[in-house]
Parts: sequence; structure tokens; C-alpha cells
Amino acid sequence: MPMPWTYRHSEREFKAFLADVKDRTGLSSDNMAYTAVDGVLQVFRKRLTPAEGIAFADILPSTLRAIFVAGWDITAAPAPWADRATLTAEAKALRRNHNLTPDDILAATAWALRRSLRQADLDRVLARIGPEAQDFWRLDGVDPADLEQRIV
Repeated sequence: MPMPWTYRHSEREFKAFLADVKDRTGLSSDNMAYTAVDGVLQVFRKRLTPAEGIAFADILPSTLRAIFVAGWDITAAPAPWADRATLTAEAKALRRNHNLTPDDILAATAWALRRSLRQADLDRVLARIGPEAQDFWRLDGVDPADLEQRIV
């Protein structure tokens, strides 16, 4: 079997993802975008069981997969879901002194993520996790053509 594309081209995928995040948020550096995305991924992960988290991670591009699982305490009970304002505040709290995460970070990350993978895979996994997970990654009023997978 050949090496999976996501492993051979992980840097290319991740740079494209960060560029999408920066475009949607106005953040000016990869470091700022990384911190914002890391916060979003941690906030989402915090609400999942290990089985749900691994199912989600399995569809992510390789670098995002690594970020998603890094430092995860799988013995911790999942946190309850919360409203978008609370979830956003949690994402913005990560590395507070170095975090310039904007208020629209959930939607911006969802937009970039959806352009980084197959929509059908994400929708299938989120449906299995539940409506709260689907809501977390939802995008309202976005033209589906804008969400076409950027790197295939």
C-alpha cells in the first residue's frame, strides 16, 4: 500500500488549513492561527469520550489529528456541552497571554476544517457523536462551493 497522501503532504495540508483560518479571522501569523485552532480543538475534544474523539481524529488531516490528540487526558469525564459564547470563551482562554483569537473562531475553524477534508466523512462522524457536535461545526449561510476540499 502506498503511503497515505496526508502523511506525504502533511505540511502542505496544514499550511493550506492555516491560510484558510487566517483568511477567515484576519489573524496575521501562523502562530496566532495555530493557537486559535488548538483552543477550538481542545474545547471540542473536552466534550467527547475517547471513542468519539478517536473517530473524529481519524478523519482529520495528519497534523490536525496530532494537534487534536496531543496532551489529551482520556481519563477525564467529558464536559457538558455549552452555548457558542461559552465555547468561544474557552477557546480564547488557551494561552491567554498569547491568544488573539477572534469571536468568530468556531465558524472560521469549521470553514477551514470543512475545506480540509471530505464533507461526507465529517458529517458521518458528527452525526454519530450527536447534535451538539453537529452544532459545534455548523456553518450558516455558506455557499457549498466555498467548502470544496482545497487539497485532494
